[in-house]
Amino acid sequence: MRIHQLRSMSVWMFTAWIVTTGCHPKKPFRFRDTWDSTPSYVKTVATEIEYPKVQSYLNANTTQIPEPLRLENPAELPNRELLLPEAINLALSNGDILRSLNASVVQINPLGVITKFNPALAEADPRIGVEAALSAFDARVAGRFFWQADNRPVNIDISDPIIGLFQVANFRGDLANFNYEITKFTATGARFAARHVVGYDYNNTPNRLYDGAFNGWFEAEWRQPLLRGAGVQYNRIAGPGSPNGVYNGVLIARINADITLADFEDGIINYVNEVESLYWELYFAYHNLEALVAGRNSALLTWQRVKELERVGARGGDAASEAQARSQYYGFDVQVREALTGPRGLYAIEQNLRYLLGLSATDGTLLKPVSQPMEGSVVYDWQTSLRDALTCRVEVRRQKWGIKRRELELLAARLNRRPTLDLVSQYRWRGFGDNLIDGYAAESSNSLYQDIFSGKYQEWFAGIEWGYPVGMRQAGAAVTHARLSLAREQAILEESELRISHDLSTASRSIARAYNLMEANFNRQQSDRDQVAALQARYEGGLDNINFLLQAQQQLVASQSAFFRSLVDYQLALRDFHREKGSLLLYNQVNLSEGPWASEAYEDAQQRGRFFAPRTRPNVTVPRPVSGGSFDPTSVGTGWSSEVTSNPETVVEASPG
Repeated sequence: MRIHQLRSMSVWMFTAWIVTTGCHPKKPFRFRDTWDSTPSYVKTVATEIEYPKVQSYLNANTTQIPEPLRLENPAELPNRELLLPEAINLALSNGDILRSLNASVVQINPLGVITKFNPALAEADPRIGVEAALSAFDARVAGRFFWQADNRPVNIDISDPIIGLFQVANFRGDLANFNYEITKFTATGARFAARHVVGYDYNNTPNRLYDGAFNGWFEAEWRQPLLRGAGVQYNRIAGPGSPNGVYNGVLIARINADITLADFEDGIINYVNEVESLYWELYFAYHNLEALVAGRNSALLTWQRVKELERVGARGGDAASEAQARSQYYGFDVQVREALTGPRGLYAIEQNLRYLLGLSATDGTLLKPVSQPMEGSVVYDWQTSLRDALTCRVEVRRQKWGIKRRELELLAARLNRRPTLDLVSQYRWRGFGDNLIDGYAAESSNSLYQDIFSGKYQEWFAGIEWGYPVGMRQAGAAVTHARLSLAREQAILEESELRISHDLSTASRSIARAYNLMEANFNRQQSDRDQVAALQARYEGGLDNINFLLQAQQQLVASQSAFFRSLVDYQLALRDFHREKGSLLLYNQVNLSEGPWASEAYEDAQQRGRFFAPRTRPNVTVPRPVSGGSFDPTSVGTGWSSEVTSNPETVVEASPG
C-alpha cells in the first residue's frame, strides 16, 4: 500500500512538472512600448532597412527609353542595319562588363562577373600581385624615438659614508633613445642593414664623469644565406624569408597575372561567341517570320477564294472547305504572333542582342542583320586543326601556366628542405660625449659625432649561424604536397587535351551534318514550292479538294523555316569549330593586346638588360627563363608548342624548330 502511494505521488509530481515546464507553447516575443506610450527605438529605428547613400549611375540608355515593342509590324518600323563585325565591335566597346544572358550582374554576390578591370586588379593586388611581390625587395625604413623619466627608491643602506660615495637612496634620471635603420633584401637572399643608434642618459648616480652623456654608434650588417633561402631562383619563386608552403615570389605573381589574362581572354571568347549566336538567331527570326507571313498571306488568299466560291455556289465552295481554309489562316496567324512576340520571338531576340551590345532596350528602331551567311562548303585540314586546338586553346595555355607554377613551387619546396646556414657580419663605429654635436665649454669633452667620426672606437664581429628542425617534417610535407599538386595539374592537362580532341571531332562532324541538312532542306523547299504551284492549279481546275492544297502550304512554310534554321545552324557550326580550334577571336577579327608600359619601365629594362648581358658581364648568373614570349596568331597551324611530362619529377619542354 505504501509503495503504491509513493508511485502515485511520483507520477503526479512528474505530470505536474511536465505541465508547468515544457509541454505548453512559449509566448512569442514582442517589442513593448514604454510606460508613456513612446515608441521603442529598437522597434522603430534599429529594425528598419536602410539604403546606402551612393550615387546611382543612371544614363539615358536606362531611364529615357520608349515602351517595349509588342505587336507592331516590323515592316513599318525603321531598321538599323548591322553587320556581324560591327555588332562585335559595338559589344566590346560599350561598357566595361562582359555581358552574358546566362549570368546576372544584379545579384547579391557578383563575384563571377568578368569585367575589363580584372587583369588590372590582379596586377595591382596588394597581396599576390607582381608589385606586391617586388615590394619584398624594397628598402624598409624604421625608426623610433623614446623619452623616459625614472624616479625610484634604492634598496640599499647609505649610512656608511663610503657607500654613500657610490650610491644614492633615491635614483632619479632621464633617458632618451633614438634608433633608425634601413634594411633591404636582395635577389640572392642577402639582407643588408644600416643602423644608427643614439642613447642619452642623465641621472644622479655618484662618480659619473658627466651627469648627462650621449652614447651611440653607426653600424652596418650583412646576412647571407648559404643553404635555405639562398639563390636568385629560390627568391624569385618564394620570395625572401617565406615559410614552408608559401610561395609569393615574383615568378609566381607573374604567372598568376598570366592566368588572370587567360581567364579574361576566355571571357572575351564566351562574349563574342554569345554575340555571334544571337546575331544569327535574329537572322533566323526575321526569315522565319517572313516565311510564316508568306504562309499566312497564301492562306488568306485561299480562304478568300473559297468564300467567293461559296458565295456564288461554285464547286469547291462548301462550308467545310471554307472552315478548313479559315482555320489554316488563323493557325498561321497564331504562329506569326508567336514568332514576333514569343519568348523566342523576333522582339525578344532583338532585345537580348541589344543587351549584349550595350544598347538601350528600345529606341524606336529594330536591329536587322545584313551579313550574308556562308552557303558554300568549308574545307579544312584535320591534322592542322587538331594541332592548333591543342596549342592555341586558351584553356590549354592556362593549364600549362598552372603546371609551370607547380613546377616552380616544387623546386622551391626542395630548396626549402635544407638547413639554415647563414654568414653574418657586422661593423660598428662607436662614440661617446657629453654633447650631441659640439661642446659649449672649453672643458667639455668631444661630442658624440666627433667621437664616432674620429674612428677611435670600432667594433666588428663575423660568424656563422646554423640551425634546422629535426626530422624536417614540415619541409618534407611541403615537397610531397608540391609533387602531388604538380601531378594533379598534369593529369588535368592530359584530360583537357583528350576532351579538346573529342570536342573538335564533334564540331567537325556538326559542320558536315549542318551542310548536308542545309542542302537537303534547300531541295525540300524547292520541291514544296513546286508542289504548292501544282496543287494550286489542280484545285483551281476542280480536280482536287482543298485538303491537299492546305497541307502543301503548311509543308512549304515548314520547309522554308527548316532551310533557314539549317543555314543558321551551319554558321553556328563553323563558329563552334573555330572556338574548339582556338581561333574564334581571329575568325571574328578580334585582337587582344596589353597596353604599353610607362617609358621609364622600358629604360629600366634596357639598362638591366645591358647589365646582365653575358657578353659584358660573364660572371653574372642569369636564371633560366620561364616562358617563351607571346604567341603569334599568324603562325597557327605551323607546328606544335607543348610541354611533354613523364612524371612529377621530370619535365621536358618541346617546341617547334
